[in-house]
Amino acid sequence: MTSPIDHDIPWSDATWLNPPAEAVADSTGLHVTAHEGSDFWRTTSYGFVRDDGHALLTPFPSGTAIEVTFVADFTELYDQAGVLVRVDAESWIKAGVEISDGSPQVGAVVTHGTSDWSLAPVPDWAGHEVTVRVSRSGDAVTVRARRADDPWRTIRLAWLDPAADARAGLFCCAPQRPGLRVHFTRLSSGPADTSLH
Repeated sequence: MTSPIDHDIPWSDATWLNPPAEAVADSTGLHVTAHEGSDFWRTTSYGFVRDDGHALLTPFPSGTAIEVTFVADFTELYDQAGVLVRVDAESWIKAGVEISDGSPQVGAVVTHGTSDWSLAPVPDWAGHEVTVRVSRSGDAVTVRARRADDPWRTIRLAWLDPAADARAGLFCCAPQRPGLRVHFTRLSSGPADTSLH
């Protein structure tokens, strides 16, 4: 199912989309402070477009996987972090952990012109290290996530144009408040998953 991830990507080898308020690297990882009001969303239900979330991206060709590991230490509504797959402002996927309905939720937003959203509660992930993995093969991106070394959970199978020039990497957003600081511990790449199941 999942293939070994064997290549750590230095933070300096990736490129910011919408630089955050602060990004500080140390021996434990990358500490990113989000701007208040930052988000990625297009239209559906809420009626607004937001494209100012913070993402540190690297090339994501077909046949590869990207993993992002971070500490899910969130407290306010819509605090969020995880993986962003980006083609352009109207074609992207974000997946990770977000505070909603008073609890951490693992979920994904898939956007092709307009956004959708799927989520499931993971209260036992609060304060723990979480890894989100996106694997690109053919016309599909498979999204998986896990707490620490727990078994992988399949979160989403999403369509992505196989000809698209995509990038992927870590992201975070703070739609409702200032001062969200996310501790990312790893950005890595490797071969795509060998199968869906």
